[in-house]
Amino acid sequence: MRILNRYIILDYLVIFLTALGLITFVMTVGALVKAVDLMSRGISPLLIATFFFQNVPYILSFSMPVSTLFAALLLFGRLSMDNEISALKACGLSLWRLIAPLIVLSLFFSAICIYINCEIAPAAKYANKKLLRSAGVEEPINLLEEGRFINDFPGLMIYIGRKNGNIVKDVVAYELSNKGGIKRSVRAREGELIPNNADRTLMVNLYDVRMEMPDADDPNDVSKTTYLTADSYPIKLDFNEMLKDKSVIPKRSHMKMVQLIDGIQNIERDFPVLSPEQRRIEKTKLVIEANRRVSVAIGCFTFMLIGIPLGVKSHRKETSIGMVMSLGIVFAYYIFIVIAKALADYPDLHPNLILWLPMLGLQLLGIHLIRRSS
Repeated sequence: MRILNRYIILDYLVIFLTALGLITFVMTVGALVKAVDLMSRGISPLLIATFFFQNVPYILSFSMPVSTLFAALLLFGRLSMDNEISALKACGLSLWRLIAPLIVLSLFFSAICIYINCEIAPAAKYANKKLLRSAGVEEPINLLEEGRFINDFPGLMIYIGRKNGNIVKDVVAYELSNKGGIKRSVRAREGELIPNNADRTLMVNLYDVRMEMPDADDPNDVSKTTYLTADSYPIKLDFNEMLKDKSVIPKRSHMKMVQLIDGIQNIERDFPVLSPEQRRIEKTKLVIEANRRVSVAIGCFTFMLIGIPLGVKSHRKETSIGMVMSLGIVFAYYIFIVIAKALADYPDLHPNLILWLPMLGLQLLGIHLIRRSS
């Protein structure tokens, strides 16, 4: 059995590593394009190389599960096509016994992916963000991201629901007092971003504006709150001041898992001026991000379970067939990620659970198909 296990594992690793290298290279095209753009701006080759290699951990978090599936489909498609599985069954070996070492290997891959997704990838992404900012090549308009409360600016917290080019929708801004209380809240149906890349400022011209100004002496008395409307209202964002602040809070995808958990548990501490419903939405987005990282990593184990019986059933050893099936399965799974993120504004639906539906379904289906193939 040691010889058989060695034969299966070595064959699998050769295909897996080849696929991992190829898929990772293809997925680095975006980083290559950005690196060329940085080169055209006169950035030093050392910074460009640092930027490129710091993209690799994030890419690996996706390419490893895909490569696991692709290698399983291709290996067992070839074994089935060459009747090697039938010969092993004739010798009294079940499919479960044959694939046991690969199941253990997939758990090892999942453990590696969890570490990459929770620690290495977010740290690398955040390092790249700081690298671009320090090099002065990231435009202010790109630093204002949609779907996230940004409290990096002194005396201001701003939220943008949607952004399409220079046009923003569903904007909420809180002007804060020195004590951290709300001095003025501004809500606008839409707005326009006017960047000034020379002095790294961004003018946000808001339209169809509603403002609430609590009483300075008694801010908790709603009856003393002043309500105003305006056709337009400008807000100036100074990114130089933001970058001077060493305590800039990273976006969700830049947080390590410990930071995500801390943010979930202390949402009131990080966003004291938000309403309870807004805090629930922000907390839901953090929970979705944490679940996404773990579920994607568990994909190595899940894709191994479903890839083995599909490879046996396909009776094919062509690389193109394995690639098409892999992309189809992975595409179907990532649709659920998009759905979960789209439902983040509805915490009562528990959108984080949606991320686990395809994984659980594929695992049960894989176990069922393996039992039938045995």
